[in-house]
Amino acid sequence: MSIFSRYMLRLERKRWRIRAFRKRRELKPVVSRVSLISPGDILLFSTLRNERVRLPYLLRYYRDLGVDHFLFVDNGSDDGTREYLSRQPDVSVWGTNHSYKRSRFGVDWLMWLQSKYGHGHWTLCVDADEFFVYPFCDTRPMRALTDWLDASSIKAFSAMLLDMYPKGPIDAQPYVEGHDPFEIAAYFDSGNYLISRNGLYGNLWIQGGPRARTFFTDKPERAPALNKIPLVKWDRDYAYVRSTHMLLPRGLNLVYDDWGGEKASGCLLHAKFLDTFTAKALEELQRRQHYADSHEYKSYKSGMNAHPDLWCKWSEKYINWRQLEILGLMSKGNWA
Repeated sequence: MSIFSRYMLRLERKRWRIRAFRKRRELKPVVSRVSLISPGDILLFSTLRNERVRLPYLLRYYRDLGVDHFLFVDNGSDDGTREYLSRQPDVSVWGTNHSYKRSRFGVDWLMWLQSKYGHGHWTLCVDADEFFVYPFCDTRPMRALTDWLDASSIKAFSAMLLDMYPKGPIDAQPYVEGHDPFEIAAYFDSGNYLISRNGLYGNLWIQGGPRARTFFTDKPERAPALNKIPLVKWDRDYAYVRSTHMLLPRGLNLVYDDWGGEKASGCLLHAKFLDTFTAKALEELQRRQHYADSHEYKSYKSGMNAHPDLWCKWSEKYINWRQLEILGLMSKGNWA
């Protein structure tokens, strides 16, 4: 990479950090328990809206993994999300009714909170329907993973977004609050993925899966990106560029091995396709607060009119992380 390109990336990183600093004024504390955060705590950051039904299982799942404190930005919920989170002893909540789209889809808000409270901590950025899976997660807490990453001088850990779905119509079985969503959305595509490398930022770009083959059949290049770097040993000089797909400095995106080996990686099990999906998609389409004038949600609306069954010949029923490693969707790398 040329000296000029490196200089331009430094300027870009500075611009995102300044933008996040300015966006801090859009956040109003609802309940703050950040005084409970201790050095070395693992922190989870998330922006959400109207996710009340998902919260009991979400919090239990990540508490069991070893998250010490949750920092949420509630973007105008009216379903009790904010009130429920405010009652949780390990949760801090900020509220805003400002534009999700103009905050870079929540990235600016979270970057400010990460800069203020996450500096020096391992921070996990996920949506309310994303569940982090990593090597040995069935026997080792997340602290074991972050301790190994620290000992290996690794600052960022990637996770492929794996869309999960039921066999049969999406709305055939109602999701009940507190239940494991993967008892319903138990299947995923074992293949059907395209991977390319972003020359400027150095990250891998992954597309495919059920959303690409069902909702973006005619324009697969417009399908959502599945590559994410959700777990980062945060430094206030860092910046997310586009959601959690890529970071600056550029070196944080080199979460793969150019020499043919494998670096450790995980997956984010994506519980998007439950019976709540259709109503959520219509709400977000009306709000028009998503990327590219919500073209993704326009595709969802068009596809859902045909009542699709996402199950296909590539479908596999989820068992555990070892299955995902065998299929090449994640890796334990050198972590044994």
